[in-house]
Parts: sequence; structure tokens; C-alpha cells
Amino acid sequence: MLTSIMEQVMLIMALAWLLTVNGRYLHHHPQFGWLTTGVAFGAVTIACMMLPFTPVEGLPLDARSVVLFAAGISVGLASGGVALMMALVYLVFDGTFSAVVVLSMLLPFAVGLTAHYSKGLSHIPLKTWYLLPIILLAHLLNLAVIYLTVDPQLQSVLVSFLPSFLILRVLLTYLLLFILNDIQLRQKEQQVLQDRKAKLIAITSALPDTMSVIDKNGYYIDLISNHNELIPNAVTRSVGKHLRDIYLPEQAEHLLDFIAKTIEQKKVTQSTYELDTPQGRRTFESVAQVVESKEYELPAVVILSRDITERIKNETDLRIAAVAFNSFQGLLVTDKNNNILRVNEAFTKVTGYSEAEVLGKKPSIFSSGRHDRKFYQKMWYAINNKGHWQGEIYDKRKSGQIYPQWLSISAVTDNNDQVSHYIAAINDISEHRESEKKIHNLAYYDSLTGLANRSSLLNSINNAKLALVESELHSALIFIDIDSFKNINDMWGHAVGDEFLLNITQQLSEVISNKDTLARIGSDQFVLLMSKHSNDEQDYREQLEDFSEMLLTMLKQPYTHGSQSLHSSASLGLTVIDDISHSAEHLLHQAELAMYNAKDTGRGGYCFYEPEMQDAISERLLLEEDIIRGINNKEFGVYFQAQFNSRNHLVGAEALVRWNHPQRGILTPAAFIEVAQAAGVMNRIDKLVLLRACEQMVCWAKDALLKEITVSVNISSAQLYQTDFVAEVLEVLESTGANPNLLKIELTESMLVTDMQQAIIRMASLKEHGIRFAIDDFGTGYSSLHYLQMLPLDQLKIDQSFVQRLPEDTNSLAIIRAILAMATSLELEVIAEGVETEAQRDMLLANGCHLYQGYLFAKPVPALALNQVSN
Repeated sequence: MLTSIMEQVMLIMALAWLLTVNGRYLHHHPQFGWLTTGVAFGAVTIACMMLPFTPVEGLPLDARSVVLFAAGISVGLASGGVALMMALVYLVFDGTFSAVVVLSMLLPFAVGLTAHYSKGLSHIPLKTWYLLPIILLAHLLNLAVIYLTVDPQLQSVLVSFLPSFLILRVLLTYLLLFILNDIQLRQKEQQVLQDRKAKLIAITSALPDTMSVIDKNGYYIDLISNHNELIPNAVTRSVGKHLRDIYLPEQAEHLLDFIAKTIEQKKVTQSTYELDTPQGRRTFESVAQVVESKEYELPAVVILSRDITERIKNETDLRIAAVAFNSFQGLLVTDKNNNILRVNEAFTKVTGYSEAEVLGKKPSIFSSGRHDRKFYQKMWYAINNKGHWQGEIYDKRKSGQIYPQWLSISAVTDNNDQVSHYIAAINDISEHRESEKKIHNLAYYDSLTGLANRSSLLNSINNAKLALVESELHSALIFIDIDSFKNINDMWGHAVGDEFLLNITQQLSEVISNKDTLARIGSDQFVLLMSKHSNDEQDYREQLEDFSEMLLTMLKQPYTHGSQSLHSSASLGLTVIDDISHSAEHLLHQAELAMYNAKDTGRGGYCFYEPEMQDAISERLLLEEDIIRGINNKEFGVYFQAQFNSRNHLVGAEALVRWNHPQRGILTPAAFIEVAQAAGVMNRIDKLVLLRACEQMVCWAKDALLKEITVSVNISSAQLYQTDFVAEVLEVLESTGANPNLLKIELTESMLVTDMQQAIIRMASLKEHGIRFAIDDFGTGYSSLHYLQMLPLDQLKIDQSFVQRLPEDTNSLAIIRAILAMATSLELEVIAEGVETEAQRDMLLANGCHLYQGYLFAKPVPALALNQVSN
């Protein structure tokens, strides 16, 4: 029997567990909760009936009345009715269904149900004095029905068990009701917490803030936000993660410091910081407070964060707008009716009006009257349809002065997209227009004379070509070059030279018509474009000849400066514009070629352009292209001319460039050096000669007869004065391994006077490395003891023009003796070049010259042939 009683108790406990689970998982779904609650009561009722305890045969007793009473009093009609119906169905299937059995079950359920609704109980009261009578009534009614239905013998047994059985049922009922009460209280507390959380979520969702709960170690405990676009991870994925998993290291460290500071100070703290979000980097303003809860294992803080990026931007925009309004640009603000509301200081400075004088007035008070109604209609059409307009406009200052300005007008709209204001920005462009005029004059006019310059002249030539097409009227160019103008500048100075040029400008201007163009395109060069003068070319040439004679006569007249008369002449080059296929540059070039031809045939004359003049230029250009091709194809090489002493010993060799032309054969520098220098490629040739000479020095170093000879290399002024000359020479020596003590660099006197100081610096730098220097063609340039003393020289080379006149020319001999005497005093070697006869060698030796170079000893030969010369 005790086992049966324990089974009944376990069933009651099972019911309590089922109701607990039901409340935990289905409290969010009340539409299903009442049903599952009823099923739980019904299942336990059936289980009680299936496991009765039987004190004597024929008297089965169980705890169904306990369960049904508890169902009625705790969960009411809906859930209790489900339990009752399940029990009745079971009776039907069990075959024990009868009115008496139904009544025994219905009565305790009805008592519990009555108690439930009579007080409107929201939870089960546990006061013994209140519940005990109801519990006793329910169970007595149940036992009374059982008592009335059994035979008398069993009635006496029932009566004997009545006190203990009644006490057991009461205790079971109290146990069940206590558990149910606890469940209800927990559910109510849980509901209160859920309601509070829902309110909190509703409040925080309504606020432009994000609420985070983060523990002291930086792990998210909770996160509530209505702005998921500002959270790097979704809310559900952020909880439980560390700040370093979400933000950049420096951002996470700032937040950790903020949390630590809040926990340490135990008061509300504030911070402003930047975080990377899906919307980019944003600025947040946060308030933090320590939150104390047994729910959290570690101290935590609750942080309310607000995105203030837009606020900061707006504040910045307002500051910028304030600064902009007080900028140097004039600003004017009107209402939608075009009444002036505000102007800035820059505006008042430009217009001359004070702010008080223009407030409330229309901008039309600034109108200059230069623009018609159509101009303003276009302006307002753009403003009304595009929202803005800008352009150049003439306005009038308070003084009445009309001035150009650049005006920009923008319409400002309100929240309803309706125009509320207009903002106008003005820039006074008076100075800009003046600058443009000056720039135009500089671009198209000569600053000294005010005449057209080269650019303006070319435009006029193109217009003359159009006139030839339209009217068949010929035009002509007269290129005027003032002879010996440099002498005037050198003797009297540039100020007098400028006066002289202005006088010529005046003279030329007086003899030309308004349709002609007079230009100055060089320091002493003028060009006259005679426009649209004749449609008969031969007649026109005759007119030009007469006009040129007149010009030459006029320009020969002396110019009086103070008490001095300045004399000059001019050379004229003429070309008739009779072919529109030629460009303006080409026609000007024709006139220039004709002018130089006039100079070549004798200054103070004129010359018409002829195609043959172009042939010489074309030939020069072809040679220039051929030289460049030859350099690229490695057609240039080096020959060596031996140098001997008075005992006929080979002591050196001069490296001389040769061009192995594929059609013309071996060419000396005389055939190409002038064109190469003009083309700017002499540098490349000089470097090639230096490289080949140094390579050959390395080869000769292995030859007993040639290992100590010096090698002379000529360089041009272009190479000497280039910035990397010293480094270039040293690089060649290093790359080839040549001995610098055997390298001699030859310079000409004219090269050195270009920039003596720089020449000395470069020579001294190379001299430190053992390289020697010689003056080539000495005696033909600007020889002076002064620069000879300054230069770090080793040798003078007597020019062959003096040597070749020996022995007959006593003047050449005197010059040679002077050179030798000068060299002796300066302790310099002397070598004579161009020695071709024994008589020349003997005279040089007799006068103290012991080094020679020339055809008497050897011609320039390839490097391999120098061995034969040495023998």
C-alpha cells in the first residue's frame, strides 16, 4: 500500500514538472498554453486512476480528486475542463464509466472551480484557514459518493481509513497547490521582467541611441539598437563577442579605457569617439554608467551611444558658412520676392553701398543699363529651371562707375521644395580683365615698341593668305635686320639701343599704310607684312623693289643721340605670298633666308627669296638626320695621330673622330662637326671618342712600346659645361680601367672664356685624379697671361696655321717664339701641330719646341696601325 501511495505522490510531482515546462516554453503562446496545461492535468488524472492503492479488495482509492480540485481552483474552466474530459474518456475506454463515478470526479472539480471564480483568484492563496475547508469539502464529497456506492462491509473499511486517507489527500493537495502557486509566481515575475524589457526596448528604439551592456573585460552582454546599420555585426551576433572582434584595435582600446574609467569612478562618464560601421567611419557621443546585477559574473557598464556625425557635420558647415559669408567674395541674400536681406562686408567694398543703404531694396539698384530685357529673361529662366545661374555681367557702383563682375545666383528651397531665398556671389573682375589685356599684349605685342610680335604676325600672315584666295590680291613679307646693332648696344648701352629701336619703329610706322602689319620679332629684327597690294605679281615685285630702296635709304640716316650721331644700315629679305599651301612659319622663314642671303652678298641691300636658298637649308637638315642615324648605327669611330719628341720617340697620340659613312666613306670632322654642334649631338660624339680612347689605352697598356704614351681627347664646350661632365669622365675611366695619368683633355681658348670660373672648377676636379689638360689651337683665340695663370694646364698646342707658314713667315715665327717663351715662364709643355716638312721641324727645334704632330711623322690611323707608326 505504501508503494501505491508513493506512486500517487510521484504522479503529483510529475504534474508539477509538466506545468513548469509548459510555463517556461509556452508562455509566449497563450493560445496553446491553456490546452497543454489541461492535457497535463488530464494525463496525470488518468495516471492516478491507473495506479490506485487498494486497502481491501473492491475498494480502489486514488488521488484523482486532488488533481481535479487543483485543476479547477488553479487553471479554471478551460484547462480544467480539458483534464475532466480526458478523465471521462478514459473511463469510457476502461469500461468503468458510470454516473456515480462521474459524480465523484465532478464534485471536487466543481468545488475547486467555484473557489476559483468566486474570488477571481489571480493566484492560489496558501492561507490554511481559507483553503482547508474548501479542500476538506472537495474530498469529503468525493469520499461520500464512494461511500454510498459500495456495499456495507466496504463502507466500514472506508470509515476506518477515512481519517488517514483524508489527511493524505489534504497534504497532497497542499503540496500540489504550493507547487502550482510557485509556478504562477515565477511566471508572473517573468512576465513582469518581459514587460519591463519590452518597455525598455520600446523606449530605446524610439530614441536615436544604441544601448550596450559590456563587462569590464570588453565582452558584449546585451545590445539594443534601432540602428543596425551602425553596428558592424548584427545585434544577435555581437552579443558574447569582444570589442576587439568588432572594431579596429585603436577603437577597441578607447572603448576599453572608457569602460575601465566608468567602473573605477563609479559615476556617469562621457566620451566622444569614432567607430568604423557599415555606413563608414562615424562619430559617437556616449554616456556610461556602472550596472550592478547578480545576473552578470563581472562588473559591467551600460553605455548609451548616439551617432553625432551629422550634427558635427552641420556644425562644421555652419562654421564654414559663417567664414564663407565673411570671405573676400561679395555675398548678397534676398527673400523669395528678391528683397535684399543681408550683404557681407566684401559686397559693400565692391559696390560702395553700406548694408543699411541696400536692405529691403531690389538688386536692380546695381543695374548698369548695359544688358537688355532678353539677357535677364535668360538669367531667370536658368534660375527657375536649374536652380542656379552664373556668368559675366556689368554692374554699377555707388559712385556710378560701371565695372565687370562674375555673378553666381543660386535658389534656396525649403522643406516643401519651394524657393525661400536667393543667394548671389559676386567677384569684381576688373583687375582680371586688365590682366587679360596685359597678357594679351604680352602674348601678341612687343613690350618695348608696342608693335606686333611673332605670334601676332603669324596670325596676320594667315589672314593675308585668306585674302589671296578671296580677292587674289598679293601680299609680301619684308624681313628687316639692322646691321651692326650689337655695336651700338656694346658702345652706348642698352638704354641708347632701345631709343635707337624706337626711332626705327617710328620711321617704319610712318611709311606704311593702316592695312599693313609691322612686327618686331627679335632684338634687331623687324618684319613688315604688306597686305593686299596688287593682283599682278610682276608689277607688285617692282613696287616692292622701289619700296625696299626707299626703306634702305631711310634706315641709313644717322640717329642723333646728344651730340653723337649713330650710324647703321639694314639688310632686307623679301618674299611674295603667292602660294597658300605654305604655312605662315614657312613664309616667314623664306623672308629670313632671303635676308641672310642679302647679308652674305653685302650688308645694306635687299634680296628676294628664291627656292635655291631652301636647298642649302634642306641639305643641312638632311646631313643632321644622317649624323643622328650614323651615331645610332655606330658608324663613328676613332683614329689616332701619333705625337713624337725631338728624338723621334713616340710619346703620345691624339684621338680624332672619323665617320665611316656607308656611301661617302671615311669623313673627317670638317664634313659634319658644324652641323653636329648646331643639332646638339656633339655631346654624344665626344663621349663616344672618350670611351673608345680609354678602351684603347687599356689595350696599349699591355704593349711594351705603347703602354706609356699619353692619349689626347678633344671635347666641345657643350660637353665641358654640362653639369655631369666630371662624373661622366670619371665613370668612363672607372668602367674601362684606363690610367687617368695618361689621359690628356684638349680644350680651345674660345671655350674657356664662356665661363672661366666653371671651367677652372671642372678642370681642377679632374686634375686631382691625374688627368692632364692642353690648350688646342693656341694663339688663335683669346690668349692672355691672366687666364693661363689661373687654369690648371699642362700643355700648349701651337696652331697649325702658324706652323705651316714656316720657315718663310717671320710673323708666324715671332708668334711661335712668344708662345714658347710664355710656356717656359709658366712651366708648360709645348707641342706643335701640323708639322709637314723637315724645315718646319728643324726651325721649331731650333727655337726650343721639342714635341711634334703632323703628316711629317704620321697621318691619323686606326688604333691597330699605330704599332707600325711606333716602329
